[in-house]
Amino acid sequence: MAWDFATEPAFAAQLAWIEQLVRDEIFPLETLDLATPRLKQIIKPLQEQVKERGLFAAHLPPSLGGQGFGQVKLGLMNEILGMSPIAPLVFGNNAPDSGNAELLALGIEANGAEFQRERYLEPLLRGELASGFSMTEPDAGADPTRISATALRDGDEWVINGHKWYTTNGSVADFLIVMVRTIPDVPARQGMSMLLVPKGTPGVRVVRDIPTMEDPVVRPGSYGNHAEIIYEDVRVPLDHLIGHEGMGFALAQSRLGPGRIHHCMRWLGQSRRAFAMMCERAVSREVFGEPLAAKQTVQNWIADSAAEMSAARLMTLQAAWLIDLKGQKAARKEISMIKYFGAQVLYNVIDRAIQVHGGLGFSSDLPLEQMYRAARAARIYDGPDEVHRMTVARQILRDYEPVEEPTELIATRRAAAKEHFAAQLELLSIDR
Repeated sequence: MAWDFATEPAFAAQLAWIEQLVRDEIFPLETLDLATPRLKQIIKPLQEQVKERGLFAAHLPPSLGGQGFGQVKLGLMNEILGMSPIAPLVFGNNAPDSGNAELLALGIEANGAEFQRERYLEPLLRGELASGFSMTEPDAGADPTRISATALRDGDEWVINGHKWYTTNGSVADFLIVMVRTIPDVPARQGMSMLLVPKGTPGVRVVRDIPTMEDPVVRPGSYGNHAEIIYEDVRVPLDHLIGHEGMGFALAQSRLGPGRIHHCMRWLGQSRRAFAMMCERAVSREVFGEPLAAKQTVQNWIADSAAEMSAARLMTLQAAWLIDLKGQKAARKEISMIKYFGAQVLYNVIDRAIQVHGGLGFSSDLPLEQMYRAARAARIYDGPDEVHRMTVARQILRDYEPVEEPTELIATRRAAAKEHFAAQLELLSIDR
């Protein structure tokens, strides 16, 4: 079994170009605080450069204009793009649009609804439409089997009722993908479906964009906002079903697995940026007659951060490699491990970088404080840490059976060893 995360020289050159573009053209945009419409306008020339390099929406299959990259290559790309919250938008793989495009593609492949490709998928890929993914509910966060939103058939329409929140870009999306129960008398995992809901459909009520730790003062219409939405007798045609009825959970899992690889690699990009700031500050700032870099505590922070980032990177690339080799199902345990481990590494590195900067790190004069607030959410979205730990533990424990006494009990092992080596032990006693 080969363990090699190396990529060909041509792709390595692409990665170098991506990093240069991010540092030279995208980092400066962060300081301008542009509203979403102006930001989208100003990045169009950058998106054209990305398209010319064949790197726009690279997560998609070639049939949809992507490159058909495996998860290792996509992970290495996302490690660089993760350094800036704007970079994924420039490269056409920003959430939730990237995952929604994959959902639509899978659904169209399953049910042949080509009109969904023309009306929703292709404009989404061209950046002409924005989408929202409406799954999370106030009473069904970590346990999606508790989703209570429903869609019932009425003639040639679905009638949707439910209460969702944390629908990213929900207040500005041109269409929403809504997770609902359509089959009431079966287990939740078999009764969930996904429906397309166009903007302006009667009964869709956007209650608010939710203030969060990351963005306490909400600017309506901003890229990345999370909306609370109530669906009241919302009617959409039957052909707005994605895939087949009851396919909702399978679609969600196909979206979330590789997406976690991308999340974790983006977190590493953020960690790298915070780490560089920490090291720069350590060698530049003097306290009590010597640089911070001479202090053992600071040295420990730098060493621990480097080790944690290396561990998270190798774990994530191994999970990506396993998906490429055997598929997402075979990597379920590894995907869950990187989710909670990578989120904690991100949090740790940024926290240490802030501490090294002192009051400057706490201020908004550096991006660290914003990175810190955003990092806290990483331990909640796409499944909280505790759920992923439970998943990992359960899969590991399946390989063990209960025993009456410990397998490694020395007294039992000694008796077995005496029986196994009886002849040799007898000879040894005779030789004496």
